[in-house]
Amino acid sequence: MDIVIKDALPVDIDQMLPLLAQLFAIEQDFEFNAEAQARGLRLMLDGCGKHRAVKVAWMNDTIVGMCTAQTRISTVQGNISAVVEDLVVAREYRKKGIATLLLSAIEGWAVNKGIKSISLLADKDNQGCLDFYNEKEWKRTSLICLVKSLD
Repeated sequence: MDIVIKDALPVDIDQMLPLLAQLFAIEQDFEFNAEAQARGLRLMLDGCGKHRAVKVAWMNDTIVGMCTAQTRISTVQGNISAVVEDLVVAREYRKKGIATLLLSAIEGWAVNKGIKSISLLADKDNQGCLDFYNEKEWKRTSLICLVKSLD
């Protein structure tokens, strides 16, 4: 099983959408909307990649996983930090180390950009996901996420 991690390209969006559909199916707060998610992926892939990264895991001619991250300024650290937005591996390819490879690629991107920390949001009821991040030495905080729609 040869897995290759690459930077995503706009042509990859059609293969990435089913992955996001799988991800959103297990997250309580989101509903999959192909048009909105395609627009979001196009925005992530637009530009030079200095502030955003989209990595995909290829097996043969198929994208079997993806991970995205983007930068922000942390006033706590007085530095640039990054937020992992989406990490998902197709159901049939899970437990094969692909998520670890994707997360490592994102961490490598962050290190190359001089980023000192990365964070992410995870569904509080997805114990498998939380166990995975715990194994990868991600630390829990006391913060919670609040969201307000502006439209």
